[in-house]
Amino acid sequence: MELRALQYFVTVAEELHFGRAAQRLGIVQPAVSQQIARLERELGVRLLDRTSRRVRLTPAGERVLAAARRTLAAAARVRVVAGEPAAVLRIGVASCVTRRLDRAVGRLSAGERPAEPKLVDLPVAARLDAVRDGELDLALVRGALTSSTVTVVRAWSEPLHAVLAREHPAARKPAVSLHDLDPYGLRLPARDSDPPMHDAILAALPVPPLRPPAGDMLNVLFEVGRDTESWTLMPAEQFDGSRSERLLRMPLDPPVTVDGHVVTSLATPEPCVASYVAAFADRTSAPDE
Repeated sequence: MELRALQYFVTVAEELHFGRAAQRLGIVQPAVSQQIARLERELGVRLLDRTSRRVRLTPAGERVLAAARRTLAAAARVRVVAGEPAAVLRIGVASCVTRRLDRAVGRLSAGERPAEPKLVDLPVAARLDAVRDGELDLALVRGALTSSTVTVVRAWSEPLHAVLAREHPAARKPAVSLHDLDPYGLRLPARDSDPPMHDAILAALPVPPLRPPAGDMLNVLFEVGRDTESWTLMPAEQFDGSRSERLLRMPLDPPVTVDGHVVTSLATPEPCVASYVAAFADRTSAPDE
């Protein structure tokens, strides 16, 4: 029994379509059919019921699928241990590095599907386009996000914090209410810099912003740091990667949270999506969350 035959079977089982499976594997459809037929002969069972309209797993196929996935994952770990480089996993991210991202990279490298993460810094819109076009394997996006062209799965939730200059009048409070902050002091980046995050922040505000956007987040933080009346909102973890001696962050009272999503292509197999989400998901055992 060859690992290649198991890989072909798993791909067909995930797609439930021989043509799409062949396209994913980069081979012609007859080669896939031949490998599946050979595997069925070796095992002495029928793995797939095939008609002109659909393909579905038999009960034996369901059992073999689970074992085949475990076998392929074990083989991948053997290759990594033996020195063969792990598959490169291209991840679209923002420019800041967070503890969540750092932990997730370790989880992906040591998980059941070993991978060598490669971080690609792209704006949100470009991240989504790159996932859709197959140039990235997954992307991380915070905020209000739905899409019909990519798969979007919520992976974590984190608080929004107010960010203000250390000389701001509210800086000595343990927490601050959005109703107590001057609406005119709010500075936000332009929506096109991060539409999902921008929309999530607008939904949390008691009144719309009164001043025009201030370019990208870097410019916003620069303005807030030099103006004791200005403030902005940022996800808590994102601020950790953008620290400044002139700025401090403050919890909101009542708290406001924003969701973080793992985005993959529509063709990404569900087990892969699940492993990516698990790598970035909230875990109560994590001491620094």
